[in-house]
Amino acid sequence: MSGKHILALSGGVGGAKLAAGLAAVMAPDDLTLVVNTGDDFEHLGITICPDLDSVTYALAGLNDAVRGWGVKDETWQTMAMLRALGEEGWFNLGDRDMGMHIARSWRLRAGETLSEVTARLTRELGIAHAMVPMSDDPVRTQVLTDAGWTDFQRWFVGNQCVDPVLDVRFEGVPGARPSPCLAKTLARDDLAAVIICPSNPFLSVDPILALDGVRDALAALRVPVIAVSPLVGGAAIKGPLAKMLAERGHGVSNEAIACHYQDHWGDLLDHLLIDEADEADVSCLQARGLRVTVTKTMMREAADRERLAKEVLAIAGI
Repeated sequence: MSGKHILALSGGVGGAKLAAGLAAVMAPDDLTLVVNTGDDFEHLGITICPDLDSVTYALAGLNDAVRGWGVKDETWQTMAMLRALGEEGWFNLGDRDMGMHIARSWRLRAGETLSEVTARLTRELGIAHAMVPMSDDPVRTQVLTDAGWTDFQRWFVGNQCVDPVLDVRFEGVPGARPSPCLAKTLARDDLAAVIICPSNPFLSVDPILALDGVRDALAALRVPVIAVSPLVGGAAIKGPLAKMLAERGHGVSNEAIACHYQDHWGDLLDHLLIDEADEADVSCLQARGLRVTVTKTMMREAADRERLAKEVLAIAGI
């Protein structure tokens, strides 16, 4: 394989971990990290981009590994004051985290694009790799429950994922274009592979694939699309993936993950990495025409993230 550039699609905590692993073992010129923005929302007058922040904090070494989200060594005085003033407190924002949201929000309102703002913020935090939003156009994930369509963050955080999800849609799609860096990366002559990080397919990866022209561009590529499963031992490590699979009538299995990428997105995947606890899934995945690698996909420490990143890159021929 002559190319050596990698395009990685990421979202959520698991996606941020592998993104950090890839950044740790790859030169900045060889990696583009594209991050889901379907989770973005406006709250208390500011624009919050949870997945962009998760990846940013992971790459900058600022993430809180204990909570799994936000900034380490956080304090909460701003939220305490807001609640005392009678403002909504259902979405908890730390003081250091609030600094990120304020910096992003005022620059967006000054006319900068989300790509421009993200490049500025990541550069100031010492991140050398290209870590970019999937789109500069607003895309907002919504879920359908018995109560009707609800903004994702209100369902996920505000309602603690209680209501069963009947469907998912992305407000702004069609019509939302890939960000300039994503479009440019998809057209690179030296692209070696596309890596789908261990993110929730419905909530973190589908919004990227749903952008205007992205699925067609991926179909035209002659490079492997390699995914790391977000399931370990038939369960989701974090987030509502297992719940959503069950509510959609699927088993909580790697076969369900493969089925979504293969059937819904038209044979998107070439290779799937699964955890050694799920080795029994190999035969059914191979029957779908997938190549399968069984390995340790849990990423508890930096060494785990880097080891897994190297294994994925080896599959890509890097």
